Amino acid sequence: MVNSFLTKMRLLVLYGSQTGTAQDVAEKIWRQSKSYSFTGPFMSMDDYAIENLIQEQLVIFVASTTGQGEEPDNMKHFWKFLLRKSLPANSLQTLKFACVGLGDSSYSKYNFAAKKLNKRLLQLSASPIIPLGLCDDQHDHGMAATLLPWIQDLWSQLKQIYPHLKENSSSEFCYKWNVWKTTNSIPSSLTHLKWPLKENPYSFEVMENVRTTSKDHFQDVRLIKLKYSSKNLTWNPGDIIQVRPCNSDEKVNELFDILDEHNLGFDRNTLVEFKENHEDLPLPLPYQHPVTLGLLAKYVWDLSCVPRQSAFGLLALNCKDELEKEKLEEFTTSEGLEELIAYANRPRRSILEILYDFRHATAALTLPILFELFQIIQPRSFSIASVPEAGTLDLLVAVVEYKTKLSTPRRGLCSNWLKHLAIGDEILGTIKQGTLVFPKDPSTPMIMVGPGTGIAPFLSFIAMRENSAQINTDAKSIVFFGCRNKEKDYFCREYFERFEAKGVAKCFTAFSRDQENKVYVQHLIKDNSSLLKDLILNKTAVVMVAGSSNNMPKSVKEAFTELLDDELYIEKMIKTNRYQEETWS
Repeated sequence: MVNSFLTKMRLLVLYGSQTGTAQDVAEKIWRQSKSYSFTGPFMSMDDYAIENLIQEQLVIFVASTTGQGEEPDNMKHFWKFLLRKSLPANSLQTLKFACVGLGDSSYSKYNFAAKKLNKRLLQLSASPIIPLGLCDDQHDHGMAATLLPWIQDLWSQLKQIYPHLKENSSSEFCYKWNVWKTTNSIPSSLTHLKWPLKENPYSFEVMENVRTTSKDHFQDVRLIKLKYSSKNLTWNPGDIIQVRPCNSDEKVNELFDILDEHNLGFDRNTLVEFKENHEDLPLPLPYQHPVTLGLLAKYVWDLSCVPRQSAFGLLALNCKDELEKEKLEEFTTSEGLEELIAYANRPRRSILEILYDFRHATAALTLPILFELFQIIQPRSFSIASVPEAGTLDLLVAVVEYKTKLSTPRRGLCSNWLKHLAIGDEILGTIKQGTLVFPKDPSTPMIMVGPGTGIAPFLSFIAMRENSAQINTDAKSIVFFGCRNKEKDYFCREYFERFEAKGVAKCFTAFSRDQENKVYVQHLIKDNSSLLKDLILNKTAVVMVAGSSNNMPKSVKEAFTELLDDELYIEKMIKTNRYQEETWS
């Protein structure tokens, strides 16, 4: 009778994920559900046929928040459908659900997507299994500090709801796909440029790739100009381009040097094929055809990432060394979280370095484990810094490179890939609406704050006003830019000089290290309080802030609050999109 009960139990896990973290959490919950003999897949919310939601009885939602409290791209259609006013208030009265959000409390609209989703599900009469979980990336232990106990509570409550539910602790690891060596050939149409994008991307050719900061400056900021032939390509200020980077040959060689050392029976030339292991869990795009491990390592697997907690459990599966196995399993527990963070997260230790450290676990790798172990490279987004009339799509890219306690510097995958693109190289990209929504009325005054590469979307907007048939001098454009040194990283100088010469914008610059006392953009905002206060209160100016999410957005908001002496007014501006932020960590 128990078996009959379990075979009928379906648990659906849906996620909204922008960078892959929520997807990984959804997979973790889905995998655990199999140990309880649940059926059902995990998938993005937009991949799910939402009209079937009224028939579901048990759904777990994992939602990250992006931009200014917005839902991720692969959740937008799902969310839009849920917001329909025509949906009866009792639409989901048979649904039991749990919702967990992944966010960052340094953002003003912390975990907004999960909060909105949870509220809407309740409005439609769905019944919560446990309260909404809100995971904070700013916590000392990261999101796992809330996530792990939330998941434990989830299974505890489900056992109370379904008394027959029993965990099968002896069950084998649940692999997502079947993978095996094959003699079939790779499709002749397959090139790295066709991997693995759902949307039809545009093709771009690198026309210029120059360093804009001085050679002795610590930060390499690139101006990359991309030319294109498509006549249909257009964009608006604030829009972004998404590109998918690939690994360097150095990283690929490093991977196979590690694997070849252990004579695992597969190498970069090994050709593999795939099949679904679960009828309701389709293969991802890169795995829908035969392919070599070398191609996967170059174009699909993220070899630079810090592995998530689940990777350590995978490495422990076949490990024969007791000390290594014990340490790997400890890393997967709540008790071992602090040690895991100290070992992997804080120093940003990559998956390749972890394979090197845990040699006995690496020596026991199999093809199925290998395909569960590596995360798929996620697309990266960059604000567009030009207008279509310029004839090129321009990017400002800060190349990520920094040191930790590890001897080898940490390097960002995408920024370093872009840095090494040569003139004439072809890349693919998709254009999407960004989080900043610029006013359509050309007479609206604008106050823009963009330190560092945060200036990119504002260069596009001011250039649009510059190219308009008639410059409206009443529509004041005020822009604040900050960097360290006027002679080392003032990379938008020629833009600002042109804008001011034409009367298109008034530009204020803060060079924080050019004097004894550090000067930042928030100081310049306070110094020009009379001008800004008049624009905001009397001329309904829109304020936009873009750049690093560390301390800048908070300090800038405090400066505007101080000059207006009215915190409630700033909050009203935020609600009406007159105060917008686009920040990143």
